[in-house]
Amino acid sequence: MIDPDCLFCKIVAGDIPADTVLETDDVLVFRDIAPQAPVHLLAVPKRHIPSIAEVGPEDHGLLGALVQAANDAAGAFGLEDRGYRIASNVGDEAGQTVFHLHLHIMGGAPLGALAVTDLQDRTP
Repeated sequence: MIDPDCLFCKIVAGDIPADTVLETDDVLVFRDIAPQAPVHLLAVPKRHIPSIAEVGPEDHGLLGALVQAANDAAGAFGLEDRGYRIASNVGDEAGQTVFHLHLHIMGGAPLGALAVTDLQDRTP
């Protein structure tokens, strides 16, 4: 399934160019256009799924292929020994801006902790 209004679906279809680093039958990995680390890649399934929260039992094989492609792309950039981060944002509050499941693969420099250490005034 393709969403004609989805940026990543347009990239998968070849309608919008991307700097592709790895492609399989099910997954496309390309460089992020606004990198947050020296290596910042995006791994997207070729089938439109709005977010990781919408992955169902029928998608388990696809999710495995997505993670494998992310790991393979990290390895191609020499990150397997140095370390790298794989992240997926779900929803506006988490920072998701493109509503097509994607994994951020980041590395090439120390990335620091993800967690906020002072939660006193942040408890819901």
